[in-house]
Amino acid sequence: MTAFVPAHATDSTHASHDHEPHGPPSGKNSRFRRFRISGADLSASIAVFLIALPLSLGIALATGAPLQAGLVAAAVGGLVAGRLGGSPLQVSGPAAGLTVVTADLIQRYGWRTTCAITVLAGCAQLGLGCLRVARSALAVSPAIVHGMLAGIGVAIAVAQLHIVLGGTPQSSVPDNLRALPAQLADLHLADLSISLLTLAILLAWPRIPGRPGRVLRVVPAPLVAVAGATVCACVAGLSLAKVDLPSWRSHALAGLPEGPVLGIVAAVLTVTLVCGVQSLLGAVAVDKLTSRRAAGQSRVGRSDLDRELLGQGAANVVSGALGGLPVAGVAVRSVANVRAGAVSRNSTMLHGVWVVVAALLLVPALELIPLAALAALVMAVGIQMVSLNHIRTITRHREILVYAITTLGVVFLGVLEGVALGVAVAVTVALHRLARTRITHAEEDDVHHVRVRGQLTFLAVPRLSRALHLVPQGAATIVELDGSFMDHAAYEALQCWQEAHTAQGGRVEVTGRAGTRIAEPASTSHSCCRPWTAWRNHHCDRPEETPGDGRPPGHQLARGISAFQRNTAPHVRGELARLAREGQRPSQLFLTCADSRLVTSMITSSGPGDLFVVRNVGNLVPLPGAESRDDSVAAAIEYAVDVLKVRSITVCGHSGCGAMQALLNTPPGGAQTPLRRWLKHGMPSLERMAAHDADKTWARLAGRAPADTVEQLCLTNVVQQLEHLRGHEAVARRMAEGALELHGMYFHVGEAQAYLLTEGQDEVFDQVTPAQEDEPSARVQV
Repeated sequence: MTAFVPAHATDSTHASHDHEPHGPPSGKNSRFRRFRISGADLSASIAVFLIALPLSLGIALATGAPLQAGLVAAAVGGLVAGRLGGSPLQVSGPAAGLTVVTADLIQRYGWRTTCAITVLAGCAQLGLGCLRVARSALAVSPAIVHGMLAGIGVAIAVAQLHIVLGGTPQSSVPDNLRALPAQLADLHLADLSISLLTLAILLAWPRIPGRPGRVLRVVPAPLVAVAGATVCACVAGLSLAKVDLPSWRSHALAGLPEGPVLGIVAAVLTVTLVCGVQSLLGAVAVDKLTSRRAAGQSRVGRSDLDRELLGQGAANVVSGALGGLPVAGVAVRSVANVRAGAVSRNSTMLHGVWVVVAALLLVPALELIPLAALAALVMAVGIQMVSLNHIRTITRHREILVYAITTLGVVFLGVLEGVALGVAVAVTVALHRLARTRITHAEEDDVHHVRVRGQLTFLAVPRLSRALHLVPQGAATIVELDGSFMDHAAYEALQCWQEAHTAQGGRVEVTGRAGTRIAEPASTSHSCCRPWTAWRNHHCDRPEETPGDGRPPGHQLARGISAFQRNTAPHVRGELARLAREGQRPSQLFLTCADSRLVTSMITSSGPGDLFVVRNVGNLVPLPGAESRDDSVAAAIEYAVDVLKVRSITVCGHSGCGAMQALLNTPPGGAQTPLRRWLKHGMPSLERMAAHDADKTWARLAGRAPADTVEQLCLTNVVQQLEHLRGHEAVARRMAEGALELHGMYFHVGEAQAYLLTEGQDEVFDQVTPAQEDEPSARVQV
């Protein structure tokens, strides 16, 4: 079934999409739709708040900052970053990744100067956002980022272990490790027991089996763990250090920075780096989570990373000015927000509102929480930052050295120093791999094999030449290239040797890493078409040639088939053979116009066996029982739904549709030609458009109204044909079973731009944006 999402709830990658949709206003109700909060956003905000509250207090405790600073940062992260940021579902607040950095700043410069550094870091983020350099931050190796987070996690866990044991942490990891034996000799059993209880609940709560577990897991584990430890401490009457929230009247705000200029600058750069990279990577991760949502769930637009950096910068300016911790995107809260079903930035902002309410009204309850419980919670978060999945992935990509050195550098030297060390190692490893090329020569069965392992650059040309000159004149030779890059110098050396060896009677075959032959590129001197535009042969101005088999000049169909047999058939023959054996099992029925400009496989990035395609004039779906001499569309629908068991049906219209123009311009009466009889099935679309003309609620493209009446009818026709589809018995039955979905699509030919229908109170076609470069390519699901 088509997903029904209010237009205001779909954030796009551009800031302008946060405003009301373009088009005629619909009166008083449209002014209130902007502020309507969906039930999904409300429930998601509560779930995120219940996680954020104990974590914010725990992170503030771990940094040595006033505990209110954690609440301030959580509230500002929700309200400011949530409203201004470019990632609608990412939740910002005090992040565990900043704990070590902030604790060090407080130790060196004091709290008020740390707040000033946060403000300056926010200003730096605003500047970087204005320069639109956000995406360049993703060029940092994932091994460095995960190594930084792992190092910070180790530092957090070691520091909080002292509080769990009833002591006080030192200022650095080496100091904490040296003090650990003495701390173990002086255990405080009350603190240790509460901490162990907190950790036990954290571990056990997500693992409660069966239906009771599914019901109980609605309440977040951090909240249950801290609440359970607090209740046990109160019932047992244990004497423990507890949360102490002074009056807000004595809350310390930012002051002028005091300290050496170079030290302050380094601190600002560190906070900017950690906050920015963590937030941007978090936004990308949130995009991946939302893209995996089921088709029936509401979709959210991709993140605008530059806007996200601006939002994080504004949040840091406000948080620092109000005496809060530095703000960044937080993975734990963001994942909870997405999984709770949030559909817009309203959930993020509402969670900030709940934090403000708790900070003002729940102070007596918060002051019952033992510090040992918060320390255990933060220690668990620190341990989780050392991800075994990340380590396995990095090992598989041979980046474990970069990861390990970054982690150790952060643990023993500091965040900025560790990251700089990781970058240096990553660059060194990359250069080593680029320069390290293994070239061997061997003779097997009278065939000489020259094998190249690694990237073939000018640095390897001398060794390549030595290996090639070991091949005797006239010998059969295979050159195996097992690399992904060959520069111009290496290409010239290999090409010159190949030409000389062939001229002397030798035979040379160049193969790739899988042993497949690398053929010479075909000459393009006779053609004005590039390889990727071979289908544009009707635009080529090349002389007509009469083939030797007697076909007439300019036989484009035969030339196209010949090109397919020569260039494409060898690549698809195996896949088509499989389809011939197994039969077709498409997942989608794609119903579109017969217009020659619509190439379904091109605009959907689909291949053989993917789509069951039905084409007709005007992409029309006759209603069941409608007067018609042609049941082919109904038969195709019945076959696709009942026999092929497709899971979705897409009706695709397009710009400049001749059928819609004919529908508008054909006067009533006249001879009933086959075309006129067919176009009668489009009359309901004309009537629907006329009804919309009366109340000015036209179907429209996101960001603009239809360009003219023809485009307006093309859009309306897609919506109307979806209604006709629902009238078919097979479609209605499968939809009632939840096994079939309907989608509307519009393709603007002149712009080469696809739009997907999002149905709500307004009929809006949203623009499909290109996949980001950091994502794996995938077929567009329509």
